[in-house]
Amino acid sequence: MTTTLSSSLLAWLRCFEAAARHHSFTRAAGELCVTQGAVSQQVKQLEQWLGRPLFVRTPRALVPTPEGERLRVVLHDSFAAIEGALGQLRRRGDAGPVSLSCSPSFAMRWLTPRLGSFFRDHPDIGLRVHGEFQALDRGRMLREGIDAAVRFDPGAYRDVHARRFLDEWLLPVASPAFVAAHPQLRSPTDLRGELLLHDASPWDGAGEFEEWSAWLEQAGVEVPDLEQGQRFNLSQLAIGAALAGRGIAMGRAALVLEDLQAGRLVDLFGLHMPSKAAYYFVCAQPQSPRAAAIEAWLMAEGAAARAERDQWRKDSVKARTPPTRKVRTRQPRR
Repeated sequence: MTTTLSSSLLAWLRCFEAAARHHSFTRAAGELCVTQGAVSQQVKQLEQWLGRPLFVRTPRALVPTPEGERLRVVLHDSFAAIEGALGQLRRRGDAGPVSLSCSPSFAMRWLTPRLGSFFRDHPDIGLRVHGEFQALDRGRMLREGIDAAVRFDPGAYRDVHARRFLDEWLLPVASPAFVAAHPQLRSPTDLRGELLLHDASPWDGAGEFEEWSAWLEQAGVEVPDLEQGQRFNLSQLAIGAALAGRGIAMGRAALVLEDLQAGRLVDLFGLHMPSKAAYYFVCAQPQSPRAAAIEAWLMAEGAAARAERDQWRKDSVKARTPPTRKVRTRQPRR
């Protein structure tokens, strides 16, 4: 029996594949830019057409049935092959600019000031940077023509080439004026929720208080009223609020080091905690020569930035350590 892949059937299959991959109608709807109800209805029509269920619908997630899992695997491979072929056909020649998707705060505070050295080393490579932090997979990169990307997140990439080029450390920062106006802030135990500034979206899928919670846990301190602090959707905005004296931001060393060195921000407690997220270079496979050049440049710049940061951290600790006083012993009189 021959099955004709009509436009309706293709739409049903697309909705089913997204729902099976996300284990959620809601997240599939977000990816496909339709309503949750539309995705649910399309999957229901596919199940009716097949005459069998494809999901076990639990309160917490969608679980594919054995038949649904078999169909999911076939569709995943098929769509990936189609997207790869279309991406190659749409790709312009090497003379066109490389599209680099980058975490916005990192692009503004770290990447852009360093791009001069890249263009000096690679005058033949055009680079078009656009800021976003949504999660990436191979299908999306091929579908949207994203040649390469930089992401700040915990990693765990599967179907793309991903390489960490810079780790990150977290430290609370505030302006000198704010510190002077709050002399009671001598240790982490003095923190109050109303004083904190949050990047509520440090990476795709992270919680609103992810970075402050991680730092406080490592510091062994509880601040029960975290939700009272101001929230922003970019680290750059939280840092900007700290520079304006509006509170204490959770700084990422790569993004605040220049302000710390210039005295525009203060390292509040000298407690630097490692972040579980890092900066990754990401590209779809196979890697183009121009993407490889960008990766090599990022690895070199990341190593230089890491060395500068680590030296600053050593100097900072040394500056906070009180000098050892020599105890003079009285010589007995003769």
